[in-house]
Amino acid sequence: MALKKGEEVTLEIESAAFRGKGVAKVDGLAVFVYGTAPGDIVKARIIKKKKNYREAKLLEVLEPSKDRITPKCQHANVCGGCSWQHVPYAKQLEYKGQQVADHIIRLGGLSDTVIHPAMGSESEFYYRNKMEYSFANRRWLTQDEINKDEFVDDSGFAAGMHAPGRFDKILNLNECHLQRKESFQILDFVRNYCIQHNIPPFDAIKHEGFMRHLMIRNSFHTNDFMVNLVTYQDDQELIKKLSHELLEKFPVITTIVNNINDTKSPTSIGRVEKVIHGPGYIVDKIGNHTFKIHPNAFFQTNTAQAERLYETARQFADLKDGEIVYDLYCGVGTLSLFMSQKAEKVLGIELVDVAVQNANFNAKENNVENVSFIKGDMKDVFTQEMVDKFGAPDVLITDPPRAGMHPDVVKRLKELKVPKLVYVSCDSSTMARDLKELAEVYDVLEVQPVDMFPQTYHVEAVAKLRLKQF
Repeated sequence: MALKKGEEVTLEIESAAFRGKGVAKVDGLAVFVYGTAPGDIVKARIIKKKKNYREAKLLEVLEPSKDRITPKCQHANVCGGCSWQHVPYAKQLEYKGQQVADHIIRLGGLSDTVIHPAMGSESEFYYRNKMEYSFANRRWLTQDEINKDEFVDDSGFAAGMHAPGRFDKILNLNECHLQRKESFQILDFVRNYCIQHNIPPFDAIKHEGFMRHLMIRNSFHTNDFMVNLVTYQDDQELIKKLSHELLEKFPVITTIVNNINDTKSPTSIGRVEKVIHGPGYIVDKIGNHTFKIHPNAFFQTNTAQAERLYETARQFADLKDGEIVYDLYCGVGTLSLFMSQKAEKVLGIELVDVAVQNANFNAKENNVENVSFIKGDMKDVFTQEMVDKFGAPDVLITDPPRAGMHPDVVKRLKELKVPKLVYVSCDSSTMARDLKELAEVYDVLEVQPVDMFPQTYHVEAVAKLRLKQF
């Protein structure tokens, strides 16, 4: 069967693949279908033809899998924020564990590594401590609206999430179950307030309007709750009136900030930031350490699960008295501080200057004196000179970005031969690639998948490595 682009076919989904796609086989050829579950029999249209596989768009579920459930959210099949809501959470964990195992064994060639079942999150919904909504004057039409014979106007005030692949259109949300329930309630209130008072949303094509984004952050360990109003213009009278109404309606809010972004960049980070109410930050904890979280600061999105991820990394490090830890790609230092409780000293290395500043601030705020941070690109600063200056590491923690480690960094790790190495990853395919190289000098003993984002296909993983004894 040729399976040409545009062809409609009936498929039986056999398994789950990378990025949440279901996999069917037609004459040995893999066909990937987004929005399906193993066991589904579906009608789909081929939308991409490659030499060794096809991609198809789901048209209709002809016979649902026994593992398919009704999504909690009405937007589940459109939004993309919770792409696995149609799969029971226990099955999500099973598929995520299989995904990590497949990458480690197939891509990494590490068939002897112990791969544990995925560690689930205690909260399947309402687990995020941060949400960023957007505003636009054009909304994303539903499939039902598109299928109507009559014209459907897409103009108006839309508030919610960006439509998949579109910078200018917003899926106008009627509900959201990712953050605390107050989060969506605030979004709905701001949307209605703007409509009632003729406050225009931002036009991403013409670059005009007022409301751009609504960022909401809440603390897991405290009652702090932040609203960040991101606008295209500076109108403090308008913002103060809106803020007053918000505080009256939602007493849970402890601080309100106005970021003013008058550039074409779609970021929620404004060139000017004004504190309207409260301190301008919230306070939260990871482990025994407290963090002041400003509007645009990085902080792990699932606080409770981040603590379990860090504890796994610390267990894999098996820290002893007097040991030196290097933390590569340390970000704002949350994992470095977590390790500092049992290490002699910790050195964090990070490329982003503002992250290093935040890391130093966090260490000072928590009175941690055995942690240092330096700025630099790993492949440039991770040298013998640095090792001579700070001391040879007994344990090395690496938590690289999704693309994994630069080949020069991998090469340097193989040369240094640090006795204990812990690899924290947000992409098990690039981790498997790096582990394959490191396996020349390290035994890759264990891998623990950790689910930080229920209802999505994303999964973190932590690997335990020990230097080979030649």
